[in-house]
Amino acid sequence: PSIEFGTDTTRAIARFVFSGSAARFPDVKLVFSHAGGTMPILIERFDLLSRTPPYPQSLPAGFRAHARNFYYDTAQASNAVALTALKAVVPTSHILFGTDYPFRTSLEHVDGLKAAAVFTEAEVRGIEREHAMALLGRPR
Repeated sequence: PSIEFGTDTTRAIARFVFSGSAARFPDVKLVFSHAGGTMPILIERFDLLSRTPPYPQSLPAGFRAHARNFYYDTAQASNAVALTALKAVVPTSHILFGTDYPFRTSLEHVDGLKAAAVFTEAEVRGIEREHAMALLGRPR
């Protein structure tokens, strides 16, 4: 399970993009857990694959253009390595707070997010609340 949760997340991202679903449904907002799993680490492979037939025709902007449109939470990934990799692939505004409760506590993720020292204070505030509010809409 320690390997498969993140790997399953990566498989879901890859399947959504390479099946053409991301291109067919560009307005669908998806949130992937675990900071995208291994996707940020495998980004070079996905970028290369998207330039290999038959994908250039269905993914003219490549894999990364679609991956940047998704949202990602910090569940089980509130550490400098995972968050640095994710930040290199997606805009910070697409990173949301996540915990995987009850497997880990919210406090562990709050502390980990800050201890990782990957984001500015303003970016951390965004991850902790503002990005989700922008995605979901503000309460009336």
